[in-house]
Order: sequence, then C-alpha cells, then structure tokens
Amino acid sequence: MFLDPDQCYRALRTHDARFDGRFFVGVGTTRIYCRPVCTAKTPLARNCRYFPSAAAAETQGFRPCLRCRPELAPGYATVDANRRIAQAAAGLIEDGRLEDASLAAIASALGVTDRHLRRVFGQEFGVSPVEYAQTQRLLLAKRLLTDTALPVLDVAMASGFSSLRRFNDLFRTRYRMTPGGLRKSAPARANADRMTFDLAYRPPYDWPAMLAFLGRRAVAGVESVDGRRYRRTMRLARAGRIHAGWIEVAPSPRKSALRVTASASLAGAVPALLARVKPLLDLACRPDEIALALGPLAAANPGLRLPGAVDGFEIAVRAILGQQVTVAAATTIAGRLAAAFGDPVDTPHEGLDRLFPPAAIIAATPPGDIAALGIIATRARAIVALAREIDAGALRLEPGAPVEETLAALERIPGVGPWTAHYIAMRALAWPDAFPHPDVAVLKALGEKNGRRALARAEDWRPWRSYAVLHLWKSLESPPEGK
Repeated sequence: MFLDPDQCYRALRTHDARFDGRFFVGVGTTRIYCRPVCTAKTPLARNCRYFPSAAAAETQGFRPCLRCRPELAPGYATVDANRRIAQAAAGLIEDGRLEDASLAAIASALGVTDRHLRRVFGQEFGVSPVEYAQTQRLLLAKRLLTDTALPVLDVAMASGFSSLRRFNDLFRTRYRMTPGGLRKSAPARANADRMTFDLAYRPPYDWPAMLAFLGRRAVAGVESVDGRRYRRTMRLARAGRIHAGWIEVAPSPRKSALRVTASASLAGAVPALLARVKPLLDLACRPDEIALALGPLAAANPGLRLPGAVDGFEIAVRAILGQQVTVAAATTIAGRLAAAFGDPVDTPHEGLDRLFPPAAIIAATPPGDIAALGIIATRARAIVALAREIDAGALRLEPGAPVEETLAALERIPGVGPWTAHYIAMRALAWPDAFPHPDVAVLKALGEKNGRRALARAEDWRPWRSYAVLHLWKSLESPPEGK
C-alpha cells in the first residue's frame, strides 16, 4: 500500500477521521505508533514514519499508543481484486482461522495460491500473514485486558495463545510492560458476566437507519430491537468447541464508535465474535468514497451503511423466505423456523432465547418438515438444498468468499434466482457491488418497469451498487418488499 508522507502528515495534523485505520504513524522519538485521529500533541514531520497496518509498525519496534489505542481503529473496505483478497485474508486471520488451519488452507478458501496470498498481503499490510496474526493476537489481548474483567489466563487463551508463559514473554517484549501492569492501569471493570468492546467507524453513521433495517427483520427469539439497542443470540465455533451467548449493540460514549456488549459465555471465541460483528454493522465503510460515487442519490442520507450478517446461512434462508412476500411475512416465518429447529439459549433479555438453526440441522431435515411451518414447498426444498451445500463445504457464505463463483453456485440451487443470489452476496458476503434484480422496490424508486434498463442505469454506481440499492429503498416511504 503506497503512503504519501505529505498527505499522511496533513491527515495527522487535522485528525482526519477519513484516514483512521488506513495508516498508522510511528514517532521516532518515542517509539510509539498512533492512529491519525490521536489527540496527543502532533509530532514533527521529520520524526514520523507511516505504516499500512499496526503489524507493520510493531515489527519495526513501535509500541501502541495508550491514548488513541490502535486496536480500536476501523477496518478498511476495498473492491480492488488483489486488495480484496488481502483484506479477506486479514478478516479470516482476525477470525482466528490460522489457529485451526494453515495459510495454504486460507489461500485455497480464497481461490488463490498461498504464494500469491503472501505477495498481495505483504503489498497491502507491509508484513507477512503470520506477523499480522501475531500482532492481532497481541492487540486483542491488550483490548481484553483494558476493556474486560477476564483473568489474564483467560485473556491469553481467548486471544489465541496456547501458553500463558508465551503470552507473557511476547507481551513484555513487544509492549515493554507486563499484562498485569496494563491491567492495573486500566479502569476497573465490575461486570465479570459480560464483555464490552468499542468498535470505531468513520462518520457519518446513520445508526437509526441501521437499527430500523435490522428491527424490521428481527427474527423472534433470535433478535430484538429495544430503543436504540440491537440484541441477538450468537453461536460461534472455535477450536472444535461451540460457544453460545448474546450480544447487544448501542452507540458508544466514545466519539464515532458503537459499543458491543457480549455475554461472558462467548469469551472463548472473541476473535470470531468481533470478526462477525464488524461486517454486520459495516464498520469498514468509507462514506466519502461512496458519496463521491453515488452523487445526488446519497446526498439525503450520507450515513447509510450496508447491514451485513453474523451468519451467512441465516441471511440466505431469510432471502429465500422473502421471495415475493412482505418483510413482515418473511420475518414471521423465519421466527417459526427458529422456534422449531433452533436450540434454546439463556440470556437476561426478555424474548431473546433461541439460536438460529445451523446448516447441519436443516440439511438433515426433510423438506416436508420445513414446509409444515407454512413455507411453500419449492422454498422449503431450496432451503434444504442450500443447507446441504453449506454443510458439505461446497458453499461459503461469508465476507471474502469468491463473489462470482458464489453467485453461480447459489443460482444452481433450484429456487434461487439472481435476486436472491445478489441479496445474499450483498449481506452475507458484504459485497458492495451487488444489485438484486429485478427488485420491485428498486424498480419503483427508479421509475422503471424493465429490469434490464435498471441494471444499465446502475452501471454508473459501480463499484458501490449495494449502497445505491439501500438509498433507493430509503427513498421510498414504505419498506421494500421481500427482503
């Protein structure tokens, strides 16, 4: 990633939030690295070095600033092919995949060779994937020590370290302090039954719009919206174990951040937890780039974000259920499916008591049992076929999955057409250039009756057509049908 020193220094002097997470600055006189939004006194330009990632700064001997906390920086979204591969690999690493799989396996999942992955990863982040993974584990540990009451041993295990001794040695060597020393300097955390994380974003962020979108589609027992808070249950797999619990999301007292509270039962899968929540809330979004591409279409609602998913299978099922029915009808049926096949889970929140069923359970269920819930037989068969593809490992519905191959695989499933496939790509794959067609609400907003003409008009919005769809839906007084 090319970093222009003059541009970086201007962003640093003005604390420009648009560049937060896009680069980090190392100060030679202190050997500390910061985010460009850090409120500390701006260093002299001659003392600054710029890095494309926190890992690149740390491998050069810089330690993270305790004021701006580099581990809180938002991610960076891109649609360029090689950079998207690198970003996808980074997402899988942050998800903890290198603990359970080799780099070659990650490269294979992304459809490239491990040699190519190392090359594009180094170009994007300035370090190897292994070095990046080590820094991510340390930064996660730093966050857990600062923001939670987890014991140091639990912090080490949750961050992906197999030994407390190794964790202590590496933490002390890299950060020049012990984990216990950092814990003593952090504010006291009273609630041991939950964890709290602040996740940063680049403003503007239309949280009411995101909340309304998720609230209209909230599956009974699995999701709920209460005031300005979104809650849901989660199931996460890590190192062969299943962790179940709940999360709550609300605006943070911190500037430009959302606060995620999670049950302590998810402590063993924190990397996966954060890796799921970030695309759900579209925290890597670049509003300035999207506004520039969409022009007048985005002017009225510049803070719209693309709602993602914590479970690609769940979103895909919702998309199939939503074919040619209203949002309310699809949501009701999804609630029946969760009640019939989802496992119960304990939470302190009323009405939040069910996990959405995993693909493995639905794959083993006769389509007739699905149809008995009031689901049209063709859709019931499509849901079971989808579940079997995912359960067999033939289909991945997560950010970083190859888009064109995934779209083609989805459309090979009887009952899944272009609209459904693109909607799944838009949310489950966090693909910014999806265009569900022929979408009734999009055609209405465009004043078109022909899907091909709508597709032709949408060419002007590449590579951010998913956001264009959101703005078109938003332009209608009533919520779109079938989503």
